[in-house]
Amino acid sequence: MNKILEKNKESLRVFFRRVGAVMHWHALKNIAKRSSTVIAGIFIVASLVGSGFYFGYSYGAYYPKNIVIKDVSNIEPSGQTNVDFSVFWQAWDMLKSNYLKGATLKDQDMVYGAIDGLVNSTGDPHTVFMRPDDYKKFEQDIAGEFGGIGAELEVKDNYVVVLAPLDNTPASRGGIKAGDKILAVDGKPLSKPDANEAVKVIRGAVGTKVTLTLLSDGDTKPHDITLTRATIETPTVKWSIKDKDIAYIQLFSFNEQSPYLFYKAAMEIMSSGAKGMVLDLRDDPGGYLEAAVNISGWFFDKGTPVVSERFRNGSETKFTANGTAAFKNMPMVVLVNQGSASASEILAGALRDDRNVKLVGETTFGKGTVQDLEPLKDGSQIKMTIAQWVMPKGGIIEKNGLKPDIEVKITDADAAAKNDVQLNAALQEVQKMISN
Repeated sequence: MNKILEKNKESLRVFFRRVGAVMHWHALKNIAKRSSTVIAGIFIVASLVGSGFYFGYSYGAYYPKNIVIKDVSNIEPSGQTNVDFSVFWQAWDMLKSNYLKGATLKDQDMVYGAIDGLVNSTGDPHTVFMRPDDYKKFEQDIAGEFGGIGAELEVKDNYVVVLAPLDNTPASRGGIKAGDKILAVDGKPLSKPDANEAVKVIRGAVGTKVTLTLLSDGDTKPHDITLTRATIETPTVKWSIKDKDIAYIQLFSFNEQSPYLFYKAAMEIMSSGAKGMVLDLRDDPGGYLEAAVNISGWFFDKGTPVVSERFRNGSETKFTANGTAAFKNMPMVVLVNQGSASASEILAGALRDDRNVKLVGETTFGKGTVQDLEPLKDGSQIKMTIAQWVMPKGGIIEKNGLKPDIEVKITDADAAAKNDVQLNAALQEVQKMISN
């Protein structure tokens, strides 16, 4: 037995080092003298461990922990992570190597798809990834002129919905209403609730037709509407005198031109002899916060709180009115509906919180978060939610919206007869205030 041990001395040393055994060589020789059965057992264990090592090695070779993809870097700025990114690269490698059409996959498209999934994992419909071409379309929207049907879209309750049809556009003329759910475009169902993707397929050359499959509130069956695409110029402000002495001012959006155009309308209203006002924010999808704060200065004393932005760390940025307060004592009501969102909800909510102005119409959309554009190195962008809006009295707009003080709904019969029952109710309310 000693001869056997001496012959295999080095192999056994290596074996014990591998299995982690702590045993002196001479002690092993003493054990060998006592029992050859023990030695036989040791070699059986060695065989089992060796087999386990072989199978473990085979499994590791087939499912490697570290996969290196040619020309792709896995950079960890902090040097540490609790996430196993090798799973991502393993999936990448499988698609490139085994997928039926793997040879046609473009690396950049795969990267964009991964970023899409990363952003969508937030579960926030307002946080979206925009590829470079998508961002160019977004810039066109902000500029206020683009081709399409003239409808602002958002995601709500896992549907792409019409936030607001813009005034005097194919959408408004064709009968599309705020709150309509878009199920399909040209007969093809939307693959996912993504407003940007819906915009892509709805847009097209001016003069061409597009068919939307819609499900309206209260309906059980969808219906189709076919529209002719047109160049869309976003309206901003209109005003007129109603009932002889009530200024009726419509604010369609809060864009870069809104404060100046509102100023022009305000100057005309002040010289008109109007005794009251109806501010119509129906189907106003919002826009720039700064525009809403600027316009609020016509209704509040300087320094009056309008809204606060509350960030993830609990800090807040407060926005206050800074204007002439020319209309602060004028009797008024505000018209709202499902299409009133974002900046229009802020102005309406501030008027109610700070001046007890009544809201007439329907519950607003409930868009109460702040998004910021963060550029990526290739020209793509992430539009990211960074804060939520808090009203002067502490109310949260997001998902809740603003409930009207006087609820008035427009029926299909009212719409067909062009009977604006909401405006009529608002005018009556202002007349009561003037009389008192």
